[in-house]
Amino acid sequence: MQIQGLDRITFDPQIMGGRACSRGMPITASLILNLVVNGMTSEEIIREYPDLELEDIRQALKYAAWLAEDRLYEVKV
Repeated sequence: MQIQGLDRITFDPQIMGGRACSRGMPITASLILNLVVNGMTSEEIIREYPDLELEDIRQALKYAAWLAEDRLYEVKV
């Protein structure tokens, strides 16, 4: 699965059970989001996970925004 504008978010059943990961690495988008939410700066995250790049963190945040996007669905009664 590819989400437009999120080319670094990958899904592979062989990596982390198919969860959203950064560039096929066993680093999930949810891990990155949790690090941000718990106050780590991008620089601290990259220091802790040197395989990550700033764009990986940005795309994890964009992925979360995409998941939370408000969508209107017409309900037929």
